[in-house]
Amino acid sequence: MMDRDKMHALFGLEKNPPQFSKLDQERSITQQEYKSTLKEYQLKMLNLQRSLVDSKHSVLLVMEGPDAAGKGGGIKRLVEKLDPRTIRVYSIIKPSSEEYQHHYLWRFWNKLPPYGELAIFDRSWYGRVMVERVEGFATEPEWKRAYREINEFERQLTDDNTIIIKLFLMISKDEQLNRFKKREADPYKHWKISEEDWRNRKKWDQHIAAAQDMFDLTSTKAAPWTLLAADYKWYARLQVIKTVVERLEALDLQ
Repeated sequence: MMDRDKMHALFGLEKNPPQFSKLDQERSITQQEYKSTLKEYQLKMLNLQRSLVDSKHSVLLVMEGPDAAGKGGGIKRLVEKLDPRTIRVYSIIKPSSEEYQHHYLWRFWNKLPPYGELAIFDRSWYGRVMVERVEGFATEPEWKRAYREINEFERQLTDDNTIIIKLFLMISKDEQLNRFKKREADPYKHWKISEEDWRNRKKWDQHIAAAQDMFDLTSTKAAPWTLLAADYKWYARLQVIKTVVERLEALDLQ
């Protein structure tokens, strides 16, 4: 694995990448504030989408985080008021037999958004340095070189006017257990829980360590990671849409 100094020189890593140790899970919001602020930011997002359509930019949103962290809920609130014709949402699962026969990035190239559109990835190519690393699906040399490969991949995209927004929704281990139990007890949500979720939970510490390495080695100035506290769903959902809106507002979508 290339050391951080070399990665910084090649890809412009952030000096202060996100740190789990600094995350405040006590941030919350009232339902009234949530509803009013969500409506405000959904309108801003709709206006930004209209500007994006006529621009030479595309937007690529990456959503990562532990099982039950609320990625799906955040995506739903982000897109529910938008024009669906220029949005694609991809839920990334394990590779197909055909995809296994190619480089791991191969299956993502044909999902990249054209100019003027938004693509959202519920999990992504970062599985290479997280679950594939922890579960042994990738060899150590494979996942160690993936940090460089991913940075190169994203640099190609940002050089071509792709705006990459990377969000990591983080919940506490206790809150994850609470959500797992609620899903098991709710017949309308039982499909959301599987044996794989429980198996991943047993390796909680390994997954967190892998995610921290990912922040340290792939949070670049052009495509930084944003770590969001997600124990409180209303707060987390607002932070998702606010982060995306503020990132896009800071750019000139021309």
